[in-house]
Amino acid sequence: MPPIAPLTCTGIVLAAGAGRRYGQPKVLAENGAWLRGAVAALRGGGCDPVVVLLGATGPDPAAVELPPGTAWRWVEDWASGLGATVRAGLRAAAGAGTEYVAFLPVDIPDIDARVVARVLGAARASESGLARAVFHNTPGHPAVIKNKHWEAISAVAVGDRGGGSYLGTRQDMVCVTCDDLATGTDRDFPEVGAQ
Repeated sequence: MPPIAPLTCTGIVLAAGAGRRYGQPKVLAENGAWLRGAVAALRGGGCDPVVVLLGATGPDPAAVELPPGTAWRWVEDWASGLGATVRAGLRAAAGAGTEYVAFLPVDIPDIDARVVARVLGAARASESGLARAVFHNTPGHPAVIKNKHWEAISAVAVGDRGGGSYLGTRQDMVCVTCDDLATGTDRDFPEVGAQ
């Protein structure tokens, strides 16, 4: 018998936004440290490939210092809202031929590979193929989604709506408590006194 192919997962870094409240695109925050951390978390947690979705920084990837070996896609309609970026991420995962996709926004810098691995493991072990991290009883990221749900998510990911409206209706989504590993807090504003 031929070996069974491993269940693969594309890691998607949501990094297309302008970061208006932050004062710059968050993909550039802390000299790219958040981006490097998000890519490392997805890779270390079991995602391959990892794709960074860019938007506000423009279509030239040289505007962002991508970690070596990281793929990228420019989301031309990024300004229309999160939905466009989520749909672009699903297209990237479909193009990679993977069975799962893991979404991680660039602005949650304390998420590491342990969180990603825990949520990915829960999605793979579930019948639904749906799992997301939960911090202090609040749904967060990463969210891991099996390919059988991608079309339905693409249909509802419009304007500022991402996949959350779909995931929130699913009784079969596995909520994975990750309070012991991270805060899961997104950063909308620069820290006071930060350079």
